[in-house]
Amino acid sequence: MFFPPIPLIRREHILEKLEAAKAVSPETAITFADAGVINPCSFRRITRVLVRRGTLGKTEDDRYYIR
Repeated sequence: MFFPPIPLIRREHILEKLEAAKAVSPETAITFADAGVINPCSFRRITRVLVRRGTLGKTEDDRYYIR
């Protein structure tokens, strides 16, 4: 049985949307909703892992950017 790699698909979706929005520093960070991420409040664990691994940066007011 095949299961789609949801974490990888989600990761790529987030990175594509933040890159398109040019969110590459704390000053240009935006929310997932503003970036156009589908279901911005879903898959919180994937987001936490991306922040912990240093792929994404997170501001105090829950805006994100690509590191």
